[in-house]
Amino acid sequence: MRIILKDDVPVYQPARRLSFPENQAVNKQIDEWLDQGIVRQSSSEYASPIVLVKKKDGTARLCVDYSKLNRKLVKDRFPLPLIEDVLDKLQDAKMYSTLDLKNGFFHVEVNEDCKHFTSFVVPDGQFEFNKVPFGLSTSPSVFQRYVYSIFRELMRKGIVIIYMDDLIIPAKDEDEGIEKLKKVFEVASKYGLEIKFKKCQFLRRRVEFLGHVVENGTVRPSVAKTIAVKKFPVPTTVKQVQSFLGLTGYFRKFIPAYSKIAKPLSDLIRSDNPFVFEQPQIEAFEKLKKLLTESPVLSIFQQGKTTELHTDASQQGYGAVLLQEAEDGKLHPVQYMSKKTTPAEEKYSSYELEVLAVVNALRKFRTYLMGNHFKIITDCSAFQRTMDKKDLVTRIERWALLLEEFDYEIVHRSGQRMQHVDALSRYPVAIITSDTLTARLKRAQQEDEYTQSLRSMIGSNNDSDFFDKNEILYKYVDGCELIVVPRDMQTEIIKLAHEKGHFSAAKTEGVVKQEFFIPNLSKQVQNVIVNCVPCILTNKKSGKKDGFLNPIPKEDVPLSTYHVDFIGPLSSTNKKYQHILTIVDAFTKFTWLYPVRSTSAEDVLDKLKVQQKTFGNPKRIITDRGSAFTSKAFGDYCTNENIQHFLITTGVPRGNGQVERIHRTLIPVLTKLSIADSTKWFKFVDPLQRILNSTFNRSTKWSPFELLIGVTMRNKKDLHLRDLLMEEMMEELQEQRDELRQDAKKNIQKIQAENKRTYDRKCRNAPSYQRGDLVVIQRTQFGTGLKLRPRFLGPYRIVKVKPRNRYDLEKVGNHDGPKLTNSSADLMKFYSPG
Repeated sequence: MRIILKDDVPVYQPARRLSFPENQAVNKQIDEWLDQGIVRQSSSEYASPIVLVKKKDGTARLCVDYSKLNRKLVKDRFPLPLIEDVLDKLQDAKMYSTLDLKNGFFHVEVNEDCKHFTSFVVPDGQFEFNKVPFGLSTSPSVFQRYVYSIFRELMRKGIVIIYMDDLIIPAKDEDEGIEKLKKVFEVASKYGLEIKFKKCQFLRRRVEFLGHVVENGTVRPSVAKTIAVKKFPVPTTVKQVQSFLGLTGYFRKFIPAYSKIAKPLSDLIRSDNPFVFEQPQIEAFEKLKKLLTESPVLSIFQQGKTTELHTDASQQGYGAVLLQEAEDGKLHPVQYMSKKTTPAEEKYSSYELEVLAVVNALRKFRTYLMGNHFKIITDCSAFQRTMDKKDLVTRIERWALLLEEFDYEIVHRSGQRMQHVDALSRYPVAIITSDTLTARLKRAQQEDEYTQSLRSMIGSNNDSDFFDKNEILYKYVDGCELIVVPRDMQTEIIKLAHEKGHFSAAKTEGVVKQEFFIPNLSKQVQNVIVNCVPCILTNKKSGKKDGFLNPIPKEDVPLSTYHVDFIGPLSSTNKKYQHILTIVDAFTKFTWLYPVRSTSAEDVLDKLKVQQKTFGNPKRIITDRGSAFTSKAFGDYCTNENIQHFLITTGVPRGNGQVERIHRTLIPVLTKLSIADSTKWFKFVDPLQRILNSTFNRSTKWSPFELLIGVTMRNKKDLHLRDLLMEEMMEELQEQRDELRQDAKKNIQKIQAENKRTYDRKCRNAPSYQRGDLVVIQRTQFGTGLKLRPRFLGPYRIVKVKPRNRYDLEKVGNHDGPKLTNSSADLMKFYSPG
């Protein structure tokens, strides 16, 4: 990228003040850019300030304010394509794949002698871009040229269509789509382009592209954009009216007679008109909102098809609709045009207005009509004669010259046959809705006994809310006309509403009630959602948890049961330690903390052998299902030493709750102690172990050290006091040791009972799953790239019913998840697709 300025006077602005959290976010972003080579330190005489823009997810995006520099830039002349032209190239496709380039501009280098122009300042320094930055007015054109140069050959062959960093690959079927994707990926890989796979869509019959939904050769505005119209408040100022017209004008291509409808509103923004928002303005406002949220559908223009241009004009405005013959042999709309007449144009004669409508339609649709033969259909009989005159007024003569570029024939139709151009909606829509949902509902109503019985009672006092409209039965509910849905289509309608976003029961019910009447709707909605496979796999289990707490029975002697687990990975120390192996004695709560280099079985066994030298072997060891504990080496060790090894159920960390509680305390304490240098955590492990073991424990009412050894731990701060009391305490403790341990056991059981009552209050009896039942199980690991994956995996078949609501499972079909696994009732639910 080369940056050329109109003069050599530097643009310099000071850094803007930031709050502490904002400054941290900026520094983090700059550190990432420095590591990636996107920016570098700068001492340029140019400097632009930065601004933080809040993204949809609440995080901040760092942007550079190049507004002053942009005024000096010599603009790049590479033209960006029109969105309409890009969409028009999607003809004949049935499947689409869309790709989104990651940090698109950052793929392009800035010329070395131009980098100082991109300099920006933050409170902690000055930097400049090595890659093309966002915010420069020439960046889009530069990037477009770069991408076009890379994909030029594929674009010529029609393999890929590009707009900025959005790529779409149209195909006739899956095989062609896969082959085209391979070619695009090969070129992208060759030039080092990175792709945001999270935003990509592959081999879809319906995709969202450039703010439009493309499906089976048709294009319509994205629902995400039209929803903004519904929420637009009633304007109270001229500025708000301008804002609303700007929003609706974006979709004027889809609005029949847009200018005529919007005229009461656009008249308000004239300087000589007072602001009066009354009935005409309210009607125009509501009608535009309604039209924009109905998602009208247009066909995509195809070369060589029979084409007609229908036009009409009046003193208030003029409009046109471009139609083309589709596969069904009928004319479908391609694009609408409408425009309000100016005060000068309002004075034109009727035939001048008709010519004006045709001329402006030809200008609007020029890219479609050039090189194609088409018919101009108009209700003005004087139009052809006017074009044939030798002596024309200057204005008409200029328009006539424009028509010479095109290959057309003029066909006159009476005004009675041209009403569709006045309305610009009725005729095209009537053609394409012959087999829509409404038509199907109409047929189903005629075949449904329930609906016919309701229709037969229209007019009676009891059923005055039901009425017929266009041979369809409606019910009037709370001011709304709702279609009565026949029984055979009720589930289908609810599914259509629910699958718009897999809404909750209440939201799905609300969506259905906007247009349809279904008796006992709540119960039917609940039934649809319960049997919706994506919801089964994705939604959390609601209500109380399944199954009650099952405390592990405790021995009444120390060193009988060990709970073992790892903390980490932590910052690597000088000795390459990255983890802590934690061993907790279940009875005394005595804790051993061993820094280790890895989570391998070898490291675990080394530390257990250290334990063995002093304390011998425990009766049993309880661990999770980490690779160290499920290894053959660990299993052999336990067998040889006559130690029972218990593995907790996958996804149920409370099964090893003793060590989990220690970790919840240990991790934040270690973090605070090593905040100055996170690699120095190692030196705090031994002191922390001493503190843990000499501190009063809520479960036992004693410190772990006292229960295990029988004396109070000696610490520096109280040596003198403890020396004075030691002789008497030792004798007393020696006599009471057995009694003390029995007391400790009672205290543990009391706390366990208390914990069980607290836990069980939030739970219910677990479902009675049987061998052979199909279930889904909760995903227990969410690593990189898995946050948006379904919460549940399945289906799985139960192969073994175990005690305490535990089950062994095997995978059914081809989906994510292990082939064989185990789970507990609170992490399972029935798989019952509809």
